[in-house]
Amino acid sequence: MSFDLAELLERRHGENFQLHERYLNPQLAKVVKTLGFDRFYVRGEGCYLFDDDGRRYLDMLSGFGVFALGRAHPVIKDALHQAIDADLPNMIQMDCALLPGLLGEQLVARSHAGIERAVFGNSGAEAVEAAIKFARASTKRERILYASHAFHGLTTGALALNGSAEFRKGFGALLPSTTEVPFGDLDALRRELRRGDVAALIVEPIQGKGVYELEVERWREIEAAVHDAGALLVCDEVQTGLGRTGAFYAFEHYGLTPDIITVSKALSGGFVPVGAMLTSDKILRSVYGSMDQAMVHSTTFKGNQLAMVAGLATLSVFDDEHVVEHAAAMGLVWRAKLEALAERREFLHEVRGRGQMIGIVFGAPSSLGARLRWRAGEAARPAMFSQTLVVPLFHRYGILTQVAADNVNIIKLLPPLVAGETEIDYFVDALDELLGDAERNSAWLRQFGVTMVRGALRRTRSPASSIRAPM
Repeated sequence: MSFDLAELLERRHGENFQLHERYLNPQLAKVVKTLGFDRFYVRGEGCYLFDDDGRRYLDMLSGFGVFALGRAHPVIKDALHQAIDADLPNMIQMDCALLPGLLGEQLVARSHAGIERAVFGNSGAEAVEAAIKFARASTKRERILYASHAFHGLTTGALALNGSAEFRKGFGALLPSTTEVPFGDLDALRRELRRGDVAALIVEPIQGKGVYELEVERWREIEAAVHDAGALLVCDEVQTGLGRTGAFYAFEHYGLTPDIITVSKALSGGFVPVGAMLTSDKILRSVYGSMDQAMVHSTTFKGNQLAMVAGLATLSVFDDEHVVEHAAAMGLVWRAKLEALAERREFLHEVRGRGQMIGIVFGAPSSLGARLRWRAGEAARPAMFSQTLVVPLFHRYGILTQVAADNVNIIKLLPPLVAGETEIDYFVDALDELLGDAERNSAWLRQFGVTMVRGALRRTRSPASSIRAPM
């Protein structure tokens, strides 16, 4: 009996949420239905998703930054077809395959002179786990510092470096010897470093949870303090790297030279998961110091040929299509148009970010009527206002967005790096209309409530028992 993907998708179409409720994460299904985001997507292309009713959605999440080149990029697809058709010998393990070496060469060449080696894994979280281990081995110290609001992944070690309590709650004791410092607080950082037991500070150059930034001078002071204390600077570029902020790495904006860099997400081309930790020869040899240590840090899929092809093809497209330069140019367009909107709309207070990583900050308006409506929403739930925008952006305009973090009135945009002025104008015009509605009356807030009620009703109409028996 042969496997027929098209037949399977057609036969089981529409069972998505029942299957998740029964076999996967039932709470995710509840959230998606409550927001009214329960669509049956059938295709992705470029900056857009398409559902089974033929409606098009502008994707301003890009898989949390995975789809830097948009969905279904033809060069990546062709490269993977070539790799499959070539019947490449994969994951022999006791072997040194060509393609991992080629991708490592490419990543090292795009990094600063102190980066000489690559260690591959399957995700950004795995790259962070590697960074923890290699930093400790290299410095012979144990403690890792991380910043408030930080997000570095959800595996146990990475979770121990998470600046949000809601992610850590309920999992008990995590990795020992980790300490949080306020993001950008130089005095607090120096106090911890003076204890002499810090292996590394791991930090996102621009924080994903809230799109928080620091000035160039503060970054220089942080880097100097870390190195003066004999510790390592680890820049987590899993989301900000590979052109997201208009430079290949976000730390380049600040003139930093981190000892370790972590990358993932966009390197996959949107097809095959891959992550990498990049570092110096000296740090790498602190772990791989002799032949009997050749496998002390490893993972089964680290050299997956398809992942390596996806990474190589992605970097090729970056060069051929000048993706980083385009992201930088579009960042200027985003800022100009959103800052102009902020001058007209009193709910919009600030625009953050660089390139195609944008944070839109909302706050209390000055006019009395609008301020009362703001207070009504915030009284119902902290940071409610941004959610009341995310929902109609999706329903009314077909734009997929997200709030930047819990309890903050910030919408974060991570469009594909190939997004252009057409997509920017469409989003800004939609946001302009919604903010105008919010300034004039409470209809937008009532509509949000109606959407929540409808979503709650939908949750009760799709019992998991309706799943057909698999064939």
